[in-house]
Amino acid sequence: MDATSTGSPHGRDADNREGGARKLQFRVAGMDCAEEVSILRSALSSVASEEQLGFDVLNRRLTVHLPEDRVVSADRIRELVAATGMTAAPWSAGAPSGEARAGDRARKLLCALSGALVVAGYIHHGMRHGLLHALAADGDGGAFPVASTLAYAGATISGAWFVLPKAWSALRRLRPDMNLLMVVAIAGAILIGEWFEAAVVSVLFSLALLLESWSVDRARRAIERLLDLSPPTARVDRLDGKGATDVPIEDVRPGTVFSVRPGERVPLDGVIVSGASHLDEAPLTGESTPVAKGPDDEVFAGTINADVALEVRATRPAEDSMLSRIIHMVEEAQARRAPSERWVERFALRYTPIMMVLAIAVAVIPPTLGLATWGTSVYRALVLLVIACPCALVISTPVSIVAALAAAARVGVLIKGGTFLEAAARVRALAVDKTGTLTRGEPVVEQLEPIDGHDYEELLAWASALERRSNHPLARAIVAHAESVGVHAAPAEALRELPGRGAEGMIDGRLIWIGGHRLVHERAVETDKVHRIIEGIESRGLTAVALGTDRHVCGVLGLADEVRPEARGIVARLHAEGIKRVVMLTGDHRVAAERVALATGVDEVRAGLLPEEKVYAVEGLGKVYGVVAMVGDGVNDAPALAAAGIGIAMGAAGSDVAIETADIALMSDDLARVPWLIAHAKRTLRVIRQNVTLALGAKVVVMGLAAVGAASLWMAIAADMGASLVVIANALRLLRA
Repeated sequence: MDATSTGSPHGRDADNREGGARKLQFRVAGMDCAEEVSILRSALSSVASEEQLGFDVLNRRLTVHLPEDRVVSADRIRELVAATGMTAAPWSAGAPSGEARAGDRARKLLCALSGALVVAGYIHHGMRHGLLHALAADGDGGAFPVASTLAYAGATISGAWFVLPKAWSALRRLRPDMNLLMVVAIAGAILIGEWFEAAVVSVLFSLALLLESWSVDRARRAIERLLDLSPPTARVDRLDGKGATDVPIEDVRPGTVFSVRPGERVPLDGVIVSGASHLDEAPLTGESTPVAKGPDDEVFAGTINADVALEVRATRPAEDSMLSRIIHMVEEAQARRAPSERWVERFALRYTPIMMVLAIAVAVIPPTLGLATWGTSVYRALVLLVIACPCALVISTPVSIVAALAAAARVGVLIKGGTFLEAAARVRALAVDKTGTLTRGEPVVEQLEPIDGHDYEELLAWASALERRSNHPLARAIVAHAESVGVHAAPAEALRELPGRGAEGMIDGRLIWIGGHRLVHERAVETDKVHRIIEGIESRGLTAVALGTDRHVCGVLGLADEVRPEARGIVARLHAEGIKRVVMLTGDHRVAAERVALATGVDEVRAGLLPEEKVYAVEGLGKVYGVVAMVGDGVNDAPALAAAGIGIAMGAAGSDVAIETADIALMSDDLARVPWLIAHAKRTLRVIRQNVTLALGAKVVVMGLAAVGAASLWMAIAADMGASLVVIANALRLLRA
């Protein structure tokens, strides 16, 4: 499903073109769980394939991707949705439409009315024949008082009002679901004169559906709270120079300068123009320590300015801020079904018709064989139908997944779907890049050795010119060092990156290259002197970077990167979480890599690797350990991230590439998020297993009671609703993770 919310400001259907295809979007009232998604997928199969349909339960959004040559109107899609008992309205970003809110209110009112009528009918019945007698069908010699019967009938109709169209749709499609199960049970109870139990089944099922909708709303509000982090206006200087005015963030264009006072939240992504302060980035990254920011540093919407007033130039529109991207990604992620969700859906698809056939057998076979009366057998069959309702089972998994995704987003861990969340729980080997993960990723130039009469400043200028446009930590360190000693150079001409080896470009009409020991070998310019210099630098645990022409090496730089002090403890935590092998993959030379490995306690070092060699390493680990996670920066390690079972990008805040390439993005550069992620994924799987066990266990118990005649209709629906309440409450515990 497309994560972009396409609004329709004039009330028309959201209809636009993407890559030669039309995209229609609707808000579907009543789409609250996987059961409704399955119904809609079947109903729309005549106009769109499964791949062309996108379902966002969290926002009740239906997306239909249609090829240009496929003529299907929005009205036709709304008709097909209406046939299922749900309603589709034009999608618009933001709050639900008035029609959708009216539908939600109607559901609540009818449920309340149904409950009130049951209570009124029961009290009237009890006043006539006693409260205990009112629980039975024959409180008045086999007949209910007229007033009570009317109250129970009204309760039954109002409680089942929104269920009846869905049940009719299921019957027409010959695909029995929980709605049809309930309607058959209610109709059967009425036919055998059990008005009280028919009404109780109706009201309790209506209440169960409301609870289901509430649980989804709870998860939805957890996501919306992220959006509330961004203030609705930005303080922008007036054009007439008479002070500042508050402008809605939607109207602020990139390039506009706005101010942020101490204690205020930043309204838009931007770059600091003036001022220096500390910003609390916890809402985005989960990082608890405020980060020092100054001129030219990037700031993000939703973060909090702590100390000094800042002037910030907006770099992105509000709808494209990092905060908005996070929200859209979480919304998109919950629409991707996890393996456990697909299993539950497939199970329910087969389970429901089997239960209906079993109920028919229970109703017909015993009286046919003379083992029971027809009334007793039909009643037991109805109890079986009610307890067979897969409501609690169907909702048990998606609510857990959504809650887990929302909780992870709140601590700066963006997971692109339940599939990757579940995979994280099964990771047995972890491959990590060295620079920026196990080390701080902020290397410094400690040494520069000119060779063959070249000048120190000349070499530094060349190195800076070649590395100025690179994002690699070593490149940034070289440029920063050059500027710190007053050497400024324009980028080289005809600049070309050499993946995993370095770069080359034209400087003053000459081809100059920069790279590691591997590139020196490739250029066949290594002399004994060059070899001794590089070996001496590497023996100190530094990273050697050579600079040269097509004829000889002109100089060698030595850079050091500090190991993260917390890295050893994090590696130990990974082992404690069941990771069998932590392997460091790096393009750096072995001595520097082993120095880091010794300090951090990783199990294995593979040094001097090109990007494609990291891919082979990850694939090899996968053959031995199964699911392998790769942790990198999402740019240089993109091939290895893609090859791994799970690609985890670290320090993704501000990096569009990292967010797009990885399956999971850690917004901060805190490696401790990785063991937290694995523990969170395992906890989520435990909750899902608990929920499935509870949902099925409750059914088995009541079915056993029904088999011996010890269970009634209202007891069955109460047990089913109780199971739904338990699994919802258990799933929502994940929001507190």
